[in-house]
Amino acid sequence: MMAAVPILHSILLLALANGAPVLAKKLFASRFALALDGGVLFLDGRPVFGASKTIRGIVASIVATAIGATGVGLSFEIGALVAILAMAGDLFSSFVKRRMNLPSSSQALGLDQIPESLFPLVVCREMLGLNYVDILLTVSLFFVGELALSRVLYVLRVRDQPY
Repeated sequence: MMAAVPILHSILLLALANGAPVLAKKLFASRFALALDGGVLFLDGRPVFGASKTIRGIVASIVATAIGATGVGLSFEIGALVAILAMAGDLFSSFVKRRMNLPSSSQALGLDQIPESLFPLVVCREMLGLNYVDILLTVSLFFVGELALSRVLYVLRVRDQPY
């Protein structure tokens, strides 16, 4: 049976985890924008993650999601774990995109949305009260919602790209 409240909580946490770095970039501009990979190149001569993946973004994600979790009655720790896993999914996507020779901040439909939602939901499934059908539905809702919201944030000049 579908669990509406856990799905809504999960969507909120995913939105916070993935939106906080975007808002931090807008708020702080280039301040505190230290590249997570330090500009190091991988064995293929390409960046490990790229300059758009920053320590500032990771910290913003963890703090915002941990605080947001407490606002919906979940623990600070669950929020932090969801953020860490969402960022791991995002870094996985960036790593793969660099191997595909796609530039930083380029779009790769599915690769940009699925790992950053699937990783935290699978690992935190029991803590969030989700079953596997709930996870499939939540990833699908996040996928569609993220695409729609990204375009709105682009129009509002919060995002640099419409995706």
